[in-house]
Amino acid sequence: MTTPTDDAIRTRVLDAADRLYNARGIQAVGMDALRAEAGVPLKRLYKLFPAKDVIVEAVLARRHEVWTSFVEDAVASAPAPRDQLLAIYDMLARWFDEDDFRGCVFINTFGELGTASPRVAEIVRRHKAGFQDRLAQLCAAAGAPAWLAPQLAILAEGAQTTAAIAGTNEAAGHARAAAVTLIDAALGERTA
Repeated sequence: MTTPTDDAIRTRVLDAADRLYNARGIQAVGMDALRAEAGVPLKRLYKLFPAKDVIVEAVLARRHEVWTSFVEDAVASAPAPRDQLLAIYDMLARWFDEDDFRGCVFINTFGELGTASPRVAEIVRRHKAGFQDRLAQLCAAAGAPAWLAPQLAILAEGAQTTAAIAGTNEAAGHARAAAVTLIDAALGERTA
């Protein structure tokens, strides 16, 4: 029988932490619950992750990669810049339909820990700024003015929160319809 490597155990712990934090919230999940879910001795858990904050930051880093991949896959699926912007709202609708959707982990984490953990707050701010920057790139490629990107970002953020509360994907459709109006107004402004 082979002994799992530190990397394999790290992955198991982060997978378990992601599941538990998403389902219950970060503050509700202690290290003992995490140890039990991951099937890792507490001593080994603390050897790999000396503090819960380290696990939270690692989970957020992984979620950032997943989010970035979702956005880039949505953008790649659309032929033109305007369609690429709208494809993000289509991606949101699919995500909102997933069984484990509980809202944006970054918004949820900031709500739980943002005032108590400056490091977590900074991670969340960087993530959100990165999304807005990507929207700005897409808006520029579409020939839209700079003011459009933050407005589209707010629509996406609001849709995530609304979908988590409502338990349906309808917010994505409403956000997409509002995005169409904003994009058309912005592009019309360019040609006027």
